[in-house]
Amino acid sequence: MAERRPNRASDADRDAAVTRAITRIPLDYPHRLAWWLFFLAALGLLAVFLVSVTVLFARGVGVWGNNIPVNWGIAISNYVWWLGIGQGGTLISALLLLVQQHWRNSLNRFAETVTVFAVICAGIYPILHLGRPWLFYWMAPYPSTMGVWPQFKSPLAWDFFAVVTYLTVSIVFWYVGAIPDFASTRDRAKRRSAQVFYGLLALGWRGAARHWARWRQAYRLSAALAVPLVVSFHSEVSLLMSAGPIPGWASTVFPAHFVAGAAFSGFAVVAMLATVLRKTLGLQDLVTAKHLDMLGKLMLVTGMLTAYGYFAEAFNALYSGEAHELQTLRDRFAGAYAWSYWGAVILNFVPLQLMWLRRFRCNPACLFLVGLSGAVGMWLERYMLVVTSLYRDYLVSSWGAYHASVWEWLLFAGTVGLFMVGFLLFVRLAPMMSAFEIKAAIFEHEESVDV
Repeated sequence: MAERRPNRASDADRDAAVTRAITRIPLDYPHRLAWWLFFLAALGLLAVFLVSVTVLFARGVGVWGNNIPVNWGIAISNYVWWLGIGQGGTLISALLLLVQQHWRNSLNRFAETVTVFAVICAGIYPILHLGRPWLFYWMAPYPSTMGVWPQFKSPLAWDFFAVVTYLTVSIVFWYVGAIPDFASTRDRAKRRSAQVFYGLLALGWRGAARHWARWRQAYRLSAALAVPLVVSFHSEVSLLMSAGPIPGWASTVFPAHFVAGAAFSGFAVVAMLATVLRKTLGLQDLVTAKHLDMLGKLMLVTGMLTAYGYFAEAFNALYSGEAHELQTLRDRFAGAYAWSYWGAVILNFVPLQLMWLRRFRCNPACLFLVGLSGAVGMWLERYMLVVTSLYRDYLVSSWGAYHASVWEWLLFAGTVGLFMVGFLLFVRLAPMMSAFEIKAAIFEHEESVDV
């Protein structure tokens, strides 16, 4: 075994350089003009969100294109799509932490942030879809002297428990993991306002051995809670559909299919953001080609699992021989909304095949475009699943087409703005990477090389 030659000065300089590279972003943002341009665009979309919600509250859900039989439209499609995006961040951060994959350390913080704001965007939709959103708390089992309880057989009650639990655990996991970095930012801040702000967030962290011991316990416990929530949460979302007697939805593959598709869309969005932040903030030394390579592999694995779900759905319909199941399958292949099915197939799986080759996985532009294609393709899949199963009911007399209204599209654009505002504020104000975990990973790598 080769003997490691300690160089405390160089190790200290390296650790200081990593901390400085990460804390300089919230303390002295390097590209203020570009950030403001993106933030103003996001604020414009957020204004669209506020206008569309105001119109919805004033005039009711009749401003949407929902009808009979398509009483679920892109509001539900968007709900499932946003939840799927949030799942990728949890898997990258929590699951890879538990299995001790240290390459996650450059990606976990902003991946967790994607989870938090994506779940917020998703949770808004069931509330807006209620018709009387100011009474949303009726879905919670709060103590009621009149004995009025939620209908526990209703998917709306399932949504409430699922979204609130997942959002709470995601926020706790994000915040606990960021406490040491808030302390590092506090110690390097020069303005008194920044010292107070980050000092409050750091909760008096001083880096004592007892602090680290308690922190590791809390961090791993929250990760252990988050991982099963990912699977159970999106399985519950699939039950919103498979629990009903609707052709195309009564499939036992739905829970696994939804989990795989959600992970695919989540990894796609994380890959897009990783390439953009890496380029704009000059983080090539921290988000390396290895990280891009691993993100490409994760997209490839989850994308091919999603493709298997497509095959299983078609096989189940053909094997059942049930007339309405076969009619729904024909509608998806060649019906009025076949564009959504084939658009999902092409966008999800054709560009994805580039990820078999390392040179494409490590190419930031290629990885971004494949991620964008996957995100759009998964949205088309959610739309296809909802509409093609509903627009032709069991009774021919109740068949009807669905067309989303302008207010539905504006609301969707507005939730994108809400997500962008939250994420851009995070990039501007919080340490977007875990400095201490990156330094620990570098140290362990050097130890393994020297042995």
